[in-house]
Amino acid sequence: MRDAPTLAVEGLGKTFGAVRAVDDLTFSVRPGAVTGFLGPNGAGKTTTLRMLLGLTRPSQGRALVGDRTYAEQPVPASLVGAALEASSFHPGRSGIGHLEVFAGQAGADRARCRELIEFVGLGHAAQRRVGGYSMGMRQRLGLATALLADPPAIVLDEPANGLDPEGIRWMRGLLRAFAAEGRTVLVSSHVLSEVQHTVDDVVIIARGRLVHASSLAELSALAAPQAYVESPTADALARLCGDRGWTARPDGAGLVVADVPAAEIGAAAYAGGIELHQLASRGVGLEDVFLQLTEGGAR
Repeated sequence: MRDAPTLAVEGLGKTFGAVRAVDDLTFSVRPGAVTGFLGPNGAGKTTTLRMLLGLTRPSQGRALVGDRTYAEQPVPASLVGAALEASSFHPGRSGIGHLEVFAGQAGADRARCRELIEFVGLGHAAQRRVGGYSMGMRQRLGLATALLADPPAIVLDEPANGLDPEGIRWMRGLLRAFAAEGRTVLVSSHVLSEVQHTVDDVVIIARGRLVHASSLAELSALAAPQAYVESPTADALARLCGDRGWTARPDGAGLVVADVPAAEIGAAAYAGGIELHQLASRGVGLEDVFLQLTEGGAR
């Protein structure tokens, strides 16, 4: 396997008529990690991936595989394996026949095709026509196609679509194994919860613009704890928050205290002789952070 390249987009933009699908987008994807490329449906993810793979011409900027564009690579398929659409198969071909059609472009032989059809769990359906495959089976066949040349970089668009829970677990393990081998792995999704147990880094876009790029750990830090608290002595509770330097805001009959665990609030209230009628955690999950970032618009 060749050394894994960094994938990068620099000031990338694409306009379709009056629609700005991708707008001044810049980010990079490092080797040895799984990067989640996230955003709502219609955010511009697939258009960006198509520009990265030379399938769509940018209106501005550039997309690079290593130090050159995908089209400038001597043998692009040997460097980047990609699966963008689980429906782009000839329905009359068998699963193994589909792989054999693409094997020549990747420098793979029939033995490699047979190896991969077994590897993705489709050995039992290798001779069946793809038109009869389920969505999940097509996802697996798309992955096998992407792996024909054993590439050091892998790009997958919504790979969990159509997979059952067992298939999703299998896909997660496979992507983690690829990253552990030092490969560059870029996976798109419109649902953070699908990939949050898989990815190391996240790139989030909305309406074609970057809204967040960081490690998953840094994104998780934004999911700060909150607690809701009510007391019949509301003034004493407010003074307690002020004395402790806690950020609190009114919410109904009580207060929402940010960045402080409920247990800490309860202990402080007990020590201060403040009666509480309600105390409940209101943790902000990663999915909530994701929705806040994407609904709040690009910045």
